[in-house]
Amino acid sequence: MSACVPAGATESAHIERAHPPHSPPPGRRRRFRVAGADLSAAVAVFLIALPLSLGIALATGAPLQAGLVAAAVGGLVAGRLGGSPLQVSGPAAGLTVVTADLIHQYGWRTTCAITVLAGVAQLGLGCLRVARAALAVSPAIVHGMLTGIGVTIAVAQAHIVLGGEPQSSVPDNLRALPAQLARLDTAALAVSVLTLAVLLLWPRLPGRAGHLLRRMPAALVAVTGATAVAAAAGLVLPVVDLPSWHSHALAGLPDGPVLGLVAAVLTTTLVCSVQSLLGATAVDKLAAARPGAGHVVRSDLDRELLGQGAANLVSGTLGGLPVAGVAVRSTANVHAGAVSRNSTIIHGALVVAAALLLVPLLELIPLAALAALVMAVGLRMVSLHHIRTVTRHREVLVYAVTALGVISLGVLEGVALGIAVAVGVALHRLTRTRITHEEENGVHHVHVRGQLTFLAVPRLSRALHLVPQGADVVVSLNGSFMDHAAYETLQDWQSTHTARGGTVEITGRRTGVRIAEPGELATEPAHGGESGTSGDCRCRPWTAWRNHQCERPSPAPDIAAGPDGTPGADEGDRGTDPASSAPARGRTPSGRQLVRGLSTFQRRTAPLVRGELARLAREGQQPSQLFLTCADSRVVTSMITSSGPGDLFVVRNVGNLVPPPGVESGDDSVAAAIEYAVDVLAVRSITVCGHSGCGAMQALLGSRPGSPAVTPLGRWLRHGGPSLERLRDPGAPAPRLAGRAPADDVERLCLTNVVQQLEHLRAHEAVARALEEGSLELHGVYFHVGEAQAYLLAEQEGARVFDRVREVDLVV
Repeated sequence: MSACVPAGATESAHIERAHPPHSPPPGRRRRFRVAGADLSAAVAVFLIALPLSLGIALATGAPLQAGLVAAAVGGLVAGRLGGSPLQVSGPAAGLTVVTADLIHQYGWRTTCAITVLAGVAQLGLGCLRVARAALAVSPAIVHGMLTGIGVTIAVAQAHIVLGGEPQSSVPDNLRALPAQLARLDTAALAVSVLTLAVLLLWPRLPGRAGHLLRRMPAALVAVTGATAVAAAAGLVLPVVDLPSWHSHALAGLPDGPVLGLVAAVLTTTLVCSVQSLLGATAVDKLAAARPGAGHVVRSDLDRELLGQGAANLVSGTLGGLPVAGVAVRSTANVHAGAVSRNSTIIHGALVVAAALLLVPLLELIPLAALAALVMAVGLRMVSLHHIRTVTRHREVLVYAVTALGVISLGVLEGVALGIAVAVGVALHRLTRTRITHEEENGVHHVHVRGQLTFLAVPRLSRALHLVPQGADVVVSLNGSFMDHAAYETLQDWQSTHTARGGTVEITGRRTGVRIAEPGELATEPAHGGESGTSGDCRCRPWTAWRNHQCERPSPAPDIAAGPDGTPGADEGDRGTDPASSAPARGRTPSGRQLVRGLSTFQRRTAPLVRGELARLAREGQQPSQLFLTCADSRVVTSMITSSGPGDLFVVRNVGNLVPPPGVESGDDSVAAAIEYAVDVLAVRSITVCGHSGCGAMQALLGSRPGSPAVTPLGRWLRHGGPSLERLRDPGAPAPRLAGRAPADDVERLCLTNVVQQLEHLRAHEAVARALEEGSLELHGVYFHVGEAQAYLLAEQEGARVFDRVREVDLVV
């Protein structure tokens, strides 16, 4: 019989039993230590969480103490058990509409029971390790859901801001708004306007004094200021009412129709889980982007789901609101410098202390101030950035349907509509194929844009039969997929047309040299070798831009289907010259190779990138990072970083060296590039990339100490001297590769050189200033050419380690 435990618990228990040499003696307790950064971050998050928890409880119609219970449980339980150490959990604005609807339908005690059952469901999902399945939800659906919830919150709280009571739905609130304006409460409106003004202006305070004042959370300052002004002016307003904890309502037995309760549990589970898991991935990005972040441990999403389930189980049992990861508090936690889960736990303990000791002060807060605070949070959930993003990705329909569905029908109904529309849009894109036929200068052109599936076969056949017998034809395939039905249709037509004296040329992004059955290309001989030998051409996925030639004699140009049914690689891209025999690699005359590459670019690549390059020409370059690497021809920056035009500002030199400023015979070229990138282009990161088998490092190892440098290359390599000294210094910790030791002294020097050049970078005035301001971060990368493996420099247990960049690290 096995129990469901968080990942890593078994290993931890095993390590504790083993008593490693550096652990405390078995009979001695380890002292609990809290980093200063965690303590200050906990205070900052607590000051934000306290007013927001009360405001969200007010917006849902729950007892105000329920917000404090959820905040405390989210900090203590989810903070201790969750898989995202820096994420802060508590009552979330995204759950406001769901909870308010549940309270309206079933009452408070049954809502608590639904929260308990949702926690049990989350625990079950965490045990099944399906957390990453939640990330399959389209971002347009998530952003649309949050927008709909934000609009619902803002419209409802507008009634309290005006001195009235909100209705149960957005349409009802909108219909009641004119009557509410007619009986406006000026005192409540004045307190609300003051709260909103402070929320808006506080983060924009100028000068040094403003920089110090902005450390206080705007939410706390706004609510405190509005409370003080209301008390000083003697305004009579509804205020926070926290009844005695002795009369606090706890969870009761579920009461209502079974199907309705099941739907309520599923809705609560879905919203809590998706918001928490997406929040955990966002916190990972924020933590990794912090200056000097070093090695950042990614969130364990299955463990995070278990932690959230336990928190909802406890919160519902104790009469608290549903718990989820909260973006505002998590962002504040990361920006405040938190380094471990201790900050989240301490913030939860501070909420408990406030709920027990600060009740008299909390009961002075006007409800209008809390309503204005929650209304501002709701309006911020309608993100213009997200709207622009979904518009750019052509998913605005999914976003709009989800948002309108949430506003008019409810969260579960709105999300279901969004999913249905997203599936419809995906099917439409998959089946949308545009096929045209035209004649130009006696040559017939058939253009196919989109995926070529069996649904498009009738239109493809109709266009092909418009071509007269014996005519010259160019078939342009601009898609990434061709299924079996389309493949056979095109193959049969091509064979028939060429047999009757016509010619067929297949062009497109991934066309090849002949029609072959799917899977045949994996075994066919290449370069004159036998089937399956090492001479086979394995470079098909990146033939469009590789620099060497995979040559083979070719018959008339046809198409080839890859193993997955997609069109194969284009022989024109591969560089075969039908007029000559296939030369061996490295023997192609450089002039012909240059002309061939330029010709391929103009025919294949230029039409695809012309629009983007025209935009870059109009707007100017705005790269996000400076990439400093070696001039070695095997290091292709666009390949190893998956970047395109305008992404990188690249500086290449022999040995990827960064001469420190002020040295004798310094190099102004590299320094000028650094200054221009940081001060003019405002790049956000600088990467120094070394590589295996570096000739400059080999030359450094073979040089004699103190020998005069008489050649330009020798004078340049003197800038690598500090790296060589660092390597030979027995007291300097040597950087290492994760998983294995460096192969030899050359690789050891290549790794050491990356670390040393990062030190040189910090000595440049522009870099030092940007690092101090927090607007720049430095990265070290080592690229092993033979392994095609990138290693990223990170801090692990005080040592500099180059760790592998794995595919799992890129999943967000």
